[in-house]
This record gives sequence, C-alpha cells and structure tokens, in this order.
Amino acid sequence: MNNKIKAAVAGALLASASVANAGITWDAGEWTVDMSGNVNSFAIVQDASDSNAVVGGLAQTKGNDSTQTFINTGLLPNFLGFTASTRQNDLDTSITISFNPGGSSTEAASGGSGEENRQAFLTFGDASWGSFKFGKDLGIFGSTAILNDMTLLGVGATATTTGGGNTTLGRIGTGFMYADWQGQIAYTTPNMNGLQLTVGIAQPWDAKSSDNTVSDASSGSNDEFSYQAQGSYSWTGDFAGKIWVGAYHQEVSNLATNGNSDDAQAFEVGVSTTISNINLVAYAYSGEGIGTTFLLQDGFDVNGNARDSDGGYVQATYVIPTGTKLGVSYGMSNLDDNAVDSGKGLVEENSMLTIGAYHPLTKHLNLVAEYSKVESEAHDTVSDNESDSFSVGAILFF
Repeated sequence: MNNKIKAAVAGALLASASVANAGITWDAGEWTVDMSGNVNSFAIVQDASDSNAVVGGLAQTKGNDSTQTFINTGLLPNFLGFTASTRQNDLDTSITISFNPGGSSTEAASGGSGEENRQAFLTFGDASWGSFKFGKDLGIFGSTAILNDMTLLGVGATATTTGGGNTTLGRIGTGFMYADWQGQIAYTTPNMNGLQLTVGIAQPWDAKSSDNTVSDASSGSNDEFSYQAQGSYSWTGDFAGKIWVGAYHQEVSNLATNGNSDDAQAFEVGVSTTISNINLVAYAYSGEGIGTTFLLQDGFDVNGNARDSDGGYVQATYVIPTGTKLGVSYGMSNLDDNAVDSGKGLVEENSMLTIGAYHPLTKHLNLVAEYSKVESEAHDTVSDNESDSFSVGAILFF
C-alpha cells in the first residue's frame, strides 16, 4: 500500500476492511504516480439539552431552538491526494500533496466552505535502515489513537459545527488529543519482527485558551521544537493486534504576564486486538500543560501554571455475516483546574458514547449511521450540558 493512503486514510482502512487497498496508479518515466481520495457527506440532526456554556466543553449548546440540522462532512475530510515515488541511488523517495475541500456552507451564494491542504511532505529511505519524512503530515503523538477510532468513517462529536465546517470531531477531545497536521522531521525504523519506532521534531505551537477569560497564555512558544515519539509492536495470527506507547514534550515560553516558561508533556498507551470478527481497542493518555481536545489548548492558567489532564476510550466492533460492522465506544477527556480557575466555568470532563453501523455497499462505498451523546461537565457544577446527535450518510473511497 502506498505512503499516501497510509498517511491520509489509514484510519479508514483500519476501520473498514471494505475499503480498496490502492488508488489509481500510473507510470510517468522513472516515477510511479498514485492518486486516491474520498468524498463523504452526512445528514446530522442534533438536540441540545440547555444553553449553558462550558469553557472548553464539546457538548452543543441550545440556541433559539434545541434542535439543529445540517449537512456536513464527517471526521475524515473530503480528500484528493497525489504521491509520486521512485527509487534512485538505492533510495526509495516520494512526495505527497493533498487537497481537502469542504463540503458544506450556511449561506447562499457563498461558493461552499473553505479548502485545506493537510499534507505536503517528502520521504526517503530504504527497507534496510528506515525512512525520513520532511514536511506537513499527521502528528506522531495521538496518531494511532485516532486511526483506530471507529468514527473515522462517520461523525462522532460535532462540537460547534452547524454546517460549513470542513470536518466534525469524531472522538477528538472525548478520549484522545488531536494529533493534528504538523510540520515535522521524523525518522521511522524498519519493521523489526513487529517492532517499530518513530521519533521526530515538529513545529512548536502557542498555548491558547478556549475562552479569553480562562487563560492569557499565548505567543512565544517557538523557542524550542516539540519532540514526539511513538513505539509499537504488532503481531498476526488468529489473535492479531498492536500495542503502542507514545510521548510528547514542548517547552512553552512567555506564559501569562510574567513571561515565565514551563513544559507541556504527555504519555500514551494503547492496544488494538482482533479475534475473528471482533475488534477491541483500549487507549489512555496523561499529561500536564497539554490542555484538552487540541494540544496546548487550556493547558495553562492565567498565571502560566500547567493544568493536568488525562483521558482515554474503549471500543468494541463486530462484523456480522452481511459485512456490516456494528460498534460501540465510550471515552472521556479530563482537565484539572487550578486555584485561580474558580468560577470561570472551565470544563472538567468531556465524554461521549457512540453507537454506529457501517455497511460496505461495495468494496469502495460505505453507508454509515451513528448516534452520539456528548456530555460536558464544568468544575463549577452549574454549567454542565449535553447534546445528542443522529447522523446518516455515505463515504466513498478510490
């Protein structure tokens, strides 16, 4: 399977055996060009229980009406990607570029939603000693957690999406941190009888807050790269699976008004196993200064002190004789508060229960139906809210 599919839609490939194993390929001189992608769209009906605003909360709040409807892409963006690869001077080399057009808009004559370019990277290496990656691609820390999330084929949490957004959240922020799309230089070892390690440096990010009243920690975070690593062991057979561990570290400078520096760091561990038609996933992470949902969001208070956070999810899927995959998953992301956070409505826990059905109409086309309940609890105990969403749609790969 080519590098582009692994990087861009590997999560969907893991989630559904019905997806084809390659895109459209052709030879161009010394190069092999591979084009692949997906388009997906969902009708979503969401019901919010109340209008409480939890800072950093992911449950949708009630506006003029408790029910909202919209048509949007799911967790996977619409995607069109190209990889050109060749072998020269005993090196396997490739470049990958992808385009991610949005699939919805909330206003007439707007021309649709915005476009993203999530990937632009090169690789070089050899099977005997590994490979290097230079450029923008999915981050290392948290990547395997999202690639095993069953909502990659669906919607999961919508957060504040009310149409016009490029993607929903899936289980991001309710079980794992978003790996995101990061400029990076990374090295991956060859596969050594199932063992593999990836280490890298990535573009450092600024600390930020969900709400300007919670933290003024911002800017000045680029004094030091972020350092990320993930090691894994995979095995095959009747009882196949993968176990992985990962780590993240970044020094964050110019925090709050005193301009002090602190470290954002985290660790993760997960396992995915398959027995016959059953797949089970368990994952957990813990950190300080990393915040919740997105890396470095709400990670520090107004005095520049790190907040602790942790979370995880469990998931079970079963493929019935018709080929339909049925799944249920539950996860949560927790954020501790500090003494100065009292009364600010900061989120304490975001959690989500998702039940889904994913049916392969063809080997390329999946029909999807999901129900998700998202709950956001605040430290002040008065700003809690929850929302329910139902979605049906289709996702087509080539």
